[in-house]
This record gives sequence, structure tokens and C-alpha cells, in this order.
Amino acid sequence: MQSHEPDALTGVALVTGGGRGIGASIARGLASAGMRVAVTGRTAETVASVASEVGGVGLVGDVSHREDVSRWIATVEAELGPIDLLVNNAGIAGEQPPLWETDPDEWWHVLEVNVRGPMLCCHAALPGMVQRGAGRIVNLGSGASYLPPSGGSTRIGTSYSSSKAALGRFTEMLAFTCAPLGIAVFLISPGLVRSDMTRSVFPDDAPWTPPELAPRLVRVLASGRADALAGRYLHAEHDDIEELIARAELVVRDDLNAIRLRR
Repeated sequence: MQSHEPDALTGVALVTGGGRGIGASIARGLASAGMRVAVTGRTAETVASVASEVGGVGLVGDVSHREDVSRWIATVEAELGPIDLLVNNAGIAGEQPPLWETDPDEWWHVLEVNVRGPMLCCHAALPGMVQRGAGRIVNLGSGASYLPPSGGSTRIGTSYSSSKAALGRFTEMLAFTCAPLGIAVFLISPGLVRSDMTRSVFPDDAPWTPPELAPRLVRVLASGRADALAGRYLHAEHDDIEELIARAELVVRDDLNAIRLRR
């Protein structure tokens, strides 16, 4: 693995689902690197705690509600400045019973949070980025979107896997659309990080991913050094981002780090 000095950052970042878990760790990492950070979440106490810790702004609401997202973007721009980095981390797990025993509204709500939520945030943040001709977006995907239907990818439910597959394709298409405008859109998997969501699904001896890897990857993406990899599937644990940056031209040419049908 290549070594690289930690990237120093500037500008404003908005991290959804930043009141706990991976989102909170990402927010801390970006703040320690020099960014002004806003975090969102549904629980006022946890959001306020992380916002205070990073010296940023805490925003309470539901990522699947358009009015909440619009309010977040307006508040961040007014209090911190234009958004340079949007991290769509907020997400929920799917149903665990079989589909025929699941409430359809509960099933659909997972897609509202995991797909509609990032779409709404992108929709609200992109006008400013397009106007400035610069910006970065990081969407948090999952191996559940493409791994064989067994083990944990089954236990976490059909709605979660479906939502992350949709988010992956959404990210790739958005990256293609935004690249000519100077905006890089990334899809990352944080790996199997122990959290409230995963702890209830996976056993204690599961191959847990070190929690510091996703924040480290987001910090590199925020630096701009990996912009050539926009739209690619980047895994916080299984990909060496410095190695990928070094051979980015080959990755793009051979369409690597992409989910494709091969025949």
C-alpha cells in the first residue's frame, strides 16, 4: 500500500446521517482536515452533540422529506457558505421477515430514505455546484447491491439490497452527467462496519471493517486527487485508493470498479 500524507482540506461539507456511526466519523474526519461541517439526522441530541464536537452546524429532519432537505441546504449556505462536498450517508436497513410478511409501506420507506433521500440532497445542492463549476458528492453504497443472495445480504432484506443497487446506478449516471460541469460524484462502500444497524444482522465474529477506513477514503475524495475515479465503485477496505489514483487512466479505459453484466 502506498503511503500519502493526510490531505488538508478547505471549504464546506454536509454529511447526512452524521449524528452517529459512520456519518459521525466522516464528519469528524472532514472537520479535523480543515473543513467546515454540517451534520443532519433525526435525533436532535445526537446531531447537536456531533455538531458541537466538530464546531459545525446541526440540522434535524428526515432526509426523505423534500422540505427538510431544502431547509438544510439553505441553512448551511447561509451559516457556513457554499457546499463544496455533500456526503449522502443517511440510510436505514430493510425488512428481515420474508417479503410476504412485510408491510409494503415499510418496505418502500427504505427506498424513500436510501434512494429518494440522496436524490433530494443532490437535487438541492447541485444548482450551487453547477453555478460555481465545482463540487463533490459522495454516496454511500453497499456490497449488498451486488453480492450473491446469501448470508448477510439476505438477512438484511430485499428492500435494502434493492435500494443500494438503485443508488449505485443513480450515482454512476449522475457522475456521467456532472463530470463536464466540473462536479465529481462518487460511490463508496464503507465495508461491514459495526453499527446499530449491522450489529442486529451480523454475528459478533463477522469480518468487520475497521471504522476509520471510510472516513479516510472520503477525505481523499474530498481532496480532488481522485476525481478521475468519479462514478466508480470504491471500497474503503478492499481498494487501495492511492493505487487506484495512480492507475486511474487504466481503470477508466478498461471500465474497472464498475458493476457490469459480463458475457
